[in-house]
Amino acid sequence: MPGTVRDIMTVDPVTLQANASILDAARRMRERSIGAVVVEKDGSLYGIVTDRDIVVRAVAEGRNPENTNLKSICSKEVTSLSPDQSDTEAVRIMREKAIRRLPVVENGKVVGIVSLGDLAVEKDPNSALGEISAARANA
Repeated sequence: MPGTVRDIMTVDPVTLQANASILDAARRMRERSIGAVVVEKDGSLYGIVTDRDIVVRAVAEGRNPENTNLKSICSKEVTSLSPDQSDTEAVRIMREKAIRRLPVVENGKVVGIVSLGDLAVEKDPNSALGEISAARANA
C-alpha cells in the first residue's frame, strides 16, 4: 500500500550554505554517518553534494578542501519532492532520473530527504539493499 514521502523521509537533514567549504561538509557527513548534504542559498534549496562529489569533483582535481565551497562542486539541477507525494512516485522519479537521494521541500523550505535506502527499508525490507540500509553504520 502506498504511503507518503512524509512517512519515510529523514527529517531535519544536514544543510549547509552554498559558501560553506567542502571540509565543513565532509566533517558533517562523518559526524552524522551520511553520504549527502543539502546545499542552500538565501534560505532555499540550491543543490546537493555527496561524498562522491567531494572526491571526484574536488579531491581528485587537487582542490583545497578548506578553500573550495559547496556551490562550486554541488549538483545544482536537483529534483525534489513534496512531503505529500507518494513513496511510489519517489521510486518512479529515482528510477527515471537514476538518482539516489531526493530533498523534500515544503513551502520553499527543505524539510527532509528521501534516499534509495529509505525506500528499500520501507518497500522491501528483506531485500539485500533493505537489510544493508537498515543496518547500523560502521563509524
